[in-house]
Amino acid sequence: MFDRSGRVPKLLPRGVALARDLTTAFDGIDAACRRARPAASDGALVVAAIPSVAICWLIPRLPGFRARHPEIQLRVIYAHHGHDIDFTTTDLAFTFSSSCPAGETISSRPFLSGRSVPVASPALVGSAPPKLSVEWLLGVGLLHDTDLSGWRTWLDRAGQPVPERMPGAIFEDFNLLRAAALAGQGVALCSLAMIRPDLAEGRLVQLSEVSVLEEFDYYLTQSNLTPRDAPRRKARQVFLSWIESEQAAG
Repeated sequence: MFDRSGRVPKLLPRGVALARDLTTAFDGIDAACRRARPAASDGALVVAAIPSVAICWLIPRLPGFRARHPEIQLRVIYAHHGHDIDFTTTDLAFTFSSSCPAGETISSRPFLSGRSVPVASPALVGSAPPKLSVEWLLGVGLLHDTDLSGWRTWLDRAGQPVPERMPGAIFEDFNLLRAAALAGQGVALCSLAMIRPDLAEGRLVQLSEVSVLEEFDYYLTQSNLTPRDAPRRKARQVFLSWIESEQAAG
């Protein structure tokens, strides 16, 4: 599983694959255990959010919600991309998908656009965004989200040649990608909806209007309440109204 030829052992590809498969298996075991546990009796409203929404949108706004509605107890948990959400124990979920989540026990609506554009730290590019070229981008460094497809698509749409070899670090989580961009490590394709505060406050600079991932959206999904869930109905309605007011405020 490891290459021990150097001073620091390195995980071989089959070890990476095993770790990924075991993570999926353990996630399934964890979900099964949570389903087997009795429903929480504290009446908390359970909100699941993928890390990008949790860190960039939801958590910065929660103090305002708690100040306005101290009577509502929230439990915020992570929703992991690519993993099913247990809506027997979750009231609301923020997800990212190319299609609206659907099912007999849930209902969904679009939340925010997934449109993504090239951004970088002003420490890397200066205050005046340069004219982008593949040579310039490769020179300052590309940052990739999950795989190389985003930058391949962007270069093609921008009329730039797509190199066979696409260098740059790959990040499995949007928050890691954003952190690398903020640290001036390269140019990243980031969702405008998630980085608007970074742009407004000058922590990141948008380098082009050419975008990718317009076919993706962030969605807000809710479980269909049953009669036994009636005590949480009002809390959910209050939380949904608050989300709508935050969206309207930008």
